[in-house]
Amino acid sequence: MISSLRGTVSHVGLHSAVLDVNGFGMQIQATPQTLSSLRMGSEAQVFTAMIVREDSMTLFGFEDAEQREVFETLIGVSGVGPRLGLAVLAVHTPEAIRVAASSGDDKAFSKVPGIGPKGARRIVLELADKLVPLQTGTGTPAKSQWQGQVLAAMMGLGWSEKDAGAAIDAAVEDAPEVAAGGDVGQILKLTLRRLGQDGARASARSMAG
Repeated sequence: MISSLRGTVSHVGLHSAVLDVNGFGMQIQATPQTLSSLRMGSEAQVFTAMIVREDSMTLFGFEDAEQREVFETLIGVSGVGPRLGLAVLAVHTPEAIRVAASSGDDKAFSKVPGIGPKGARRIVLELADKLVPLQTGTGTPAKSQWQGQVLAAMMGLGWSEKDAGAAIDAAVEDAPEVAAGGDVGQILKLTLRRLGQDGARASARSMAG
């Protein structure tokens, strides 16, 4: 597996570049941002991911290991191939992708050419527990780090996104210490309990009326 390349940039195109590595011309596919950082005749290092198919071996290049990690996670989603994974990185930074995946922001993925609403929702659901943003400066897990996972679980149980989101907000407001701990299981229990209490109150009001 080729995980990185260092060599002289001998060609930069719209979608790819070639690095001369000890006399071998190595072609990489990359985002416009990565390609714009390469200069003809200058030495450069790129982190790479090799995708092997029956009829081809393609190298994808990235400015840093973080981009490569997010790319490799993205292409693990059903229906997301290397080209689409690269397209996501062309539109969003790695951290923005992490935040969108963790917070259930499917609209962020819908902004990528080639990804429709259904595809965006699938990406969010499959990445919720695989890509999480960095922790906040206080060491407390960011809300978006667990919110997407809890929201996806609630929707999987049949709740609408709106109702589930409102219940999550109400539950963590009642027990901020649980939210601060970022324990997905505990937050999910609190949310379900909150929904049960609200349902019981609504039933009682209906009977009283």
